[in-house]
Amino acid sequence: MANKQSGIHIGIGGWTYEPWRGTFYPEGLTQKRELEYAASKLTSIEINGTFYGSQKPESFAKWHDETPEDFIFSLKGPRFATNRRVLAEAGDSVERFLMGGVLELKDKLGAINWQFAPTKRFDPEDFEGFLKLLPKSIEGRQIRHALEVRHESFRDPAFIALARKYGAAVITAADAKYTQIADITAPFAYLRIMGTSEDEPLGYSDAALDTWAERARTLAAGDVPEGLDAVEEKPANAGPTEVFLYVISGFKERNPAAAMALIERLR
Repeated sequence: MANKQSGIHIGIGGWTYEPWRGTFYPEGLTQKRELEYAASKLTSIEINGTFYGSQKPESFAKWHDETPEDFIFSLKGPRFATNRRVLAEAGDSVERFLMGGVLELKDKLGAINWQFAPTKRFDPEDFEGFLKLLPKSIEGRQIRHALEVRHESFRDPAFIALARKYGAAVITAADAKYTQIADITAPFAYLRIMGTSEDEPLGYSDAALDTWAERARTLAAGDVPEGLDAVEEKPANAGPTEVFLYVISGFKERNPAAAMALIERLR
C-alpha cells in the first residue's frame, strides 16, 4: 500500500489510459485489476467520468471495495450542473448526481470538483445561487465541495468571500494557462498541477517535485505556500488543512510517476 502523510492525498485523474499499460501498469495486468494496482501506488484518484455522465451505484460500491481502507476518491461534478447560463437552476442536476450512488464510496468519498468552463464569468448573485444548492451533508455524511473556476473575473475578493461563506474550496490550477487562485477558503485545499513534461522521467524535475511536496506540507499546516498566487494578502494560519493534489493533463503518460514521486517525498 502506498504510504502517505496523514491528511495529504495525492493521485492522478482516472485510471484507464492505454499509454499507462506497460509504463505504469505492468505488462500483462488485466484491465479489471488496474484500479486495484493504481490504488496500491497512489493515495487518491480524481474520477473524470462523472463529469460526462452518470455512473451506476454498483460501480461506486465496486470502486470502494477494490481499494485500500485509507484510499480517497474525488469526483468531477456533472457538466450538466456547471455548463449552463443560469447556475442557480442546476438544482435537479446536483441532486441527481449526489443521490445517484456517490455515497456508496462511504469514507472514501473525498471532494466534489465542480468545474466551470473558461468562458464562465463571475456573477456574484448567480454563483451564490449555485453554492446554495450544494449540501454540506447527506444522510449524515459530510460532502466537501471544490470550485474549479477558470475565468480571470473570479480573481475577486467577493468570490473568495462567497467560497469561504459556504465552506467550498477554490481549486488551485498550477503549471497551466488557467487563472490561479490559491486562497484557502475551506478546511481542505484542492490542487490540480498540469506541468508534467515528456523530457522528465518523473514528469517534473527533482527540484519541482521537492517544491510541490513542500507546498503540500505548508498547505496541510494551514498556510498558503510561497510561489502560488492568491487573491487576498497571505491570510493567517487557517489551522490543519486536508490536502488533495492531483497530477492532471500535461504529458499524461508521466503523471503516475510524478504522483508516486510526491508520495515518496511526503513519507
